[in-house]
Formats: sequence, structure tokens, C-alpha cells
Amino acid sequence: QVQLVESGGGLVQAGGSLRLSCAASGIRFIFNLMGWYRQAPGKQRELVATITSGGGTNYADSVKGRFTISRDNAENTVYLQMDSLQSEDTADYYCYGRYYRDFWGRGTLVTVSS
Repeated sequence: QVQLVESGGGLVQAGGSLRLSCAASGIRFIFNLMGWYRQAPGKQRELVATITSGGGTNYADSVKGRFTISRDNAENTVYLQMDSLQSEDTADYYCYGRYYRDFWGRGTLVTVSS
């Protein structure tokens, strides 16, 4: 059974940094696309960043220059380095993988205090 498990969330002050990790297990393939989405209270889930198996990246305008996505294909892991965090970044962050269908993690909460 495919599982995506996020870690690294927590409470941080505005201006601080966090690094999220997402490890995939139960797979014998490399996701074509991996990434992170987030959902703030009362809002729809939105794209944060994605990365292809070849390393091509895409970011939401709101996080460009502050967040960096990376992945380790050998370890089936994707990371999100989040710097200069703002209160607006407070949300549940979900790991995502695509291989013929979409796979989701259960989320990790990031809270940024102002």
C-alpha cells in the first residue's frame, strides 16, 4: 500500500524557518511529480510547489523566493525548505505524488506566530 508521510511541521515565529519532509513507502516506482499543497482554515487547498522527477520546479507566487522544494528519487522523499515564514503561511501542508493517479499524505500543521 502506497503511503506518503509528512514530518517537520510545528510552531515557528514569523521570519523563522522550517523544513518539511515527506517519505513515500510501499512503491516500486518513481513519482513523475511530487509536491506540496496547503490548506488554511476556511480556505481551499492550494498549490505550494511541485517538482518533477527530473528536477523541474514550480512555485506559487506567494512563496517564490522564500520556499525551496527538492527531492531524493533514490529515497522517494520530497522536501520543502520554508524560510522567511509569515503568518499567512499557517496551514496544514500536504505531500503529493503523481504516478498515473494522485497520492496524498495526511498533512502536517505549520503554525507561524506573528
